[in-house]
Amino acid sequence: MPDRPLYMISVAAELVGMHPQTLRIYEAKGLLRPARTPGGTRIYSEADLERLREIQRLTELGLSLAGVEHVLRLEDELRKLQGRLARLERESREEIRQVHRSYRREVVLYRPPQHPARRKQ
Repeated sequence: MPDRPLYMISVAAELVGMHPQTLRIYEAKGLLRPARTPGGTRIYSEADLERLREIQRLTELGLSLAGVEHVLRLEDELRKLQGRLARLERESREEIRQVHRSYRREVVLYRPPQHPARRKQ
């Protein structure tokens, strides 16, 4: 489970190659929100580590932390919209299947209309 908190700050920092203080700064700036134990200890999940790696990648590209924050917010919004779109597509497909099941499948004899000049009297 990627959202399950597993790592204390020192382990998380080592896994992503950052100083623990950097993780605290990123949290203070709102770039990530690790879980907390009842005693207040930060606990990081695999998803948090992936987010830290993304922050690292973006800063290496030259983005400021404000730029990183904006990109992360846009990526989060994109993921939400993609999830919503997938849900709407599933619902639409189900509605279409229901409509198709409701069609009457009767055979109807088609007789083309007769031309007025050809009618028998």
